[in-house]
Amino acid sequence: MIAAYLDHLRVERRLADHTLESYARDLNALAAFAAGAARTPETLDRHALEAFVRQQMSTGLSPRSVARSVAAVRGYYKFLVLDRRLEQSPAEDLRPPRAWPALPKFLSLEQVDALIAQPDATTPLGLRDRAMIELLYATGMRVSELVGVRTSDLHLDERYLTCIGKGNKERLIPIGDQAAHWVTIYLNEARRTLLKGRASARVFLNARGGPLSRVGFWKILKAHGRRAKLPRMLSPHVVRHSFATHLLERGADLRAIQMMLGHTDLSTTQIYTHILEARLRSIYDRFHPRP
Repeated sequence: MIAAYLDHLRVERRLADHTLESYARDLNALAAFAAGAARTPETLDRHALEAFVRQQMSTGLSPRSVARSVAAVRGYYKFLVLDRRLEQSPAEDLRPPRAWPALPKFLSLEQVDALIAQPDATTPLGLRDRAMIELLYATGMRVSELVGVRTSDLHLDERYLTCIGKGNKERLIPIGDQAAHWVTIYLNEARRTLLKGRASARVFLNARGGPLSRVGFWKILKAHGRRAKLPRMLSPHVVRHSFATHLLERGADLRAIQMMLGHTDLSTTQIYTHILEARLRSIYDRFHPRP
């Protein structure tokens, strides 16, 4: 009956070939599961289908793939009911397990230090890069916020800046001594050289003296990351995740991190607590004498 259902999807529903291939794999896995219990798919009950879903999870399928598999199973049994092969579908309210959101990637402290050390601070562009990376890690700003910083937003003596984030909302973000130090040096020794006599409200400029773009900074960061031999997943957002994770690891209040990141909802910030939970589990398994 699986072949008949796939024909129905192809002819009546006109599903795309790649979708049909995925459904065929899912339903063939169901048939193999049933055969392993000396049964046919049509004779499986709800308890057996839940066991099948657990088996799918244990094979390492992604949550999205398991959800698709469950959808294929529900559709198959609905077809059997419509075709009068079954009186009632055992998969009517079968649901995939709720998956945790993917944990954000972040750098270790050693990796952050290696990244920050890459720019050549004896050149105007190197000073700019050092100041940008220091400021990004010190504040956790989004890349669009970083390249959009204006000179009037900086309050370096008071160690904070004002930032215009999503929804045109303004927030205050503290700045550490190191970031303030390097931004000050850049402003005093390099920015005027990059301006080449022009005027600009933006703090960070490209080599031609114009405002630095998001893509421009992304390329700069990736280049320094390659020289530091950092993972290819490095991006401005990874540095932002590193900022939040390192603060939380050292006892920072989650609501304070929420405010600095510019998250509207605390639940968005709570993803970082899952990183700590995963790390604690790893440490426990590694060091406890009876894990």
